[in-house]
Amino acid sequence: MKNEKDQLEALQDIRKMMQDSSKFLSLSGLSGVLAGCYALIGAYLGHLAIHQFNAGYPRGCDSFQADYVHLVQRILLICGSVLALSIITALLLSKSKAKKTNQKLFDHSSKKLFWSMFVPLFTGGLFCLALVYHGNGLIMLVSPVMLIFYGLALIASSKFTIHDVKYLGYLEVLLGLLASFFLGSGLIFWALGFGVLHIIYGSIMWYKYDRTIK
Repeated sequence: MKNEKDQLEALQDIRKMMQDSSKFLSLSGLSGVLAGCYALIGAYLGHLAIHQFNAGYPRGCDSFQADYVHLVQRILLICGSVLALSIITALLLSKSKAKKTNQKLFDHSSKKLFWSMFVPLFTGGLFCLALVYHGNGLIMLVSPVMLIFYGLALIASSKFTIHDVKYLGYLEVLLGLLASFFLGSGLIFWALGFGVLHIIYGSIMWYKYDRTIK
């Protein structure tokens, strides 16, 4: 009886090892926290840019068009900076975690994770650029679209990494759908999705997976 139990436990251990070997487990919870902080700072800078734009009117039509283009450029620069900082931080901290756990940062599982996220993120990014290009009221859909496609990317990639990622993805999609009904509050939803949720998720992941790693 004891031998059967030992064999069953051994089989379960082997199964877990095989599942873990097919997943990218070097994601750092701390990188999620920092990404959330970057997003909140970016949201604040975006709020200032929009406030300065609104405070400068009424003005002439020519001035309005030029200032509007400048505002869009500032917002895109802020979003790009937040994205770049988040990616760099994630790579550095994930590299550190992989080294501590004797895992490879760039292997077959990390490549599968990358491609599963790339398609929805690339598609969503082009869609956002199209909304910005056409302007008018369509630009107000950028925040919901970013949240929805980011959430879909997390859900798609969850089978190649820590399964908890999918719950963050569901929340991002839900926030994006809500934001699509409250277009005037897009920046608030953006800050909640990319800022607050990332900080909460990253803290949970750090406590659950990273705090015991030395």
